[in-house]
Amino acid sequence: MNMINYIKIGAAALLLAAAASCTEGDKFEPGREIVVFTGTDYSPLVKTDADSYPLTITATGVASEDVTVTFKYDATALEEYNASHKTTYVAVPENVVSFDSRTATISAGSSVSLPTYVTITDKSYVEDGYIYVLPLRLESVKGDSFEILDASSSLLLRSTNTFTFYALDVDNSELSSNFIFEDSQAIELSTYTYEIKFYAYSLKETGTDQICRMCAWEGKNEEKANMLRFGENGYEGHSLQLVSPAGNIVSNTLFDPGQWYMLSLVYDGSTMTMYVNGVAEESKGTGDGTTTFQRFELGMSWGGYNTRQLFSGRICEVRVWDRALSVSEMQEGICKVAAGSDGLRCYWKMDQSSGYIFTDATGNGYDMDWSKSQLDSNGDGTMEDSDKSSQVKWVFDENNTCSN
Repeated sequence: MNMINYIKIGAAALLLAAAASCTEGDKFEPGREIVVFTGTDYSPLVKTDADSYPLTITATGVASEDVTVTFKYDATALEEYNASHKTTYVAVPENVVSFDSRTATISAGSSVSLPTYVTITDKSYVEDGYIYVLPLRLESVKGDSFEILDASSSLLLRSTNTFTFYALDVDNSELSSNFIFEDSQAIELSTYTYEIKFYAYSLKETGTDQICRMCAWEGKNEEKANMLRFGENGYEGHSLQLVSPAGNIVSNTLFDPGQWYMLSLVYDGSTMTMYVNGVAEESKGTGDGTTTFQRFELGMSWGGYNTRQLFSGRICEVRVWDRALSVSEMQEGICKVAAGSDGLRCYWKMDQSSGYIFTDATGNGYDMDWSKSQLDSNGDGTMEDSDKSSQVKWVFDENNTCSN
């Protein structure tokens, strides 16, 4: 059994916020007093990174007599939240949840109960990439005139974690190359999300040689590419340009070296939008953004340009989805995602400690063997086999951390 993990919520609920959260069929009425889980005044989702926390109940008024509130584990509370917020949280299994008591008492003359503890007794159920939430719901209240409103009756306890990881060091012009999948593996994409997480050691300033090319997702012959490059066409060297079949986008963000960023490129069938850490930058809908994914280019692989346009940094978490992700999904996937996520077609975590095969975590067969990559050395479209296995380098240090 792992170390016992205690979870709590703790801040007073506000009467106004509780009333505002009511549904049309559960309207707040003047003089109506309710009880809520402490800390859910703005959202039922409460994050915690501590080992030990007490659970309390707050009333919107002072109790004139002892009030007993009963609560329970309720997975439907999480299902409802996922449906309304387009999230994919997974419920902590009920069999590993232990309560000191399933009731809390608000004593006469008080508005907050004494604490009781809810405990996760075993975490062996945890699978990589999933975010787990402990769902609770108020069940009954006895004493005084306090009530439970359905719209404000749940508490979703979400544990936060800090991860350390390996990443692919791309500060090497000789690493730049292409991997082209078999024709049978080509993925037709009418909607999609491309993602890559990156960390720059340095970026060039504006000037004639400021371009740094990071990568491209594209068809077999480079058609309908989604390509990423810094400092193109005289733009600020710290800005990122997406060249896309739906139209080109330049980031509002000026990226800083020494910091990890998650970039998401989302095409919803009509509009392409660039997101940085789950926050929208710009959108374009001037062209047909549909594409075919069959080729991944790392860096700028044409002869001579691999050095001139080198992106000096690290990458990890490269993903191909066949659907447009929601903002919530992007934000929750900044560190990692589950390999079995809906619509995830290819997933290269790029977190290996050795080797030169970039493993596809989905098991869909999209491994990229960098000893069998291909180059257009002359820039004329003629691809040649190239063994880049000796150029692959993995890096692990204090900079490779992520919290969610």
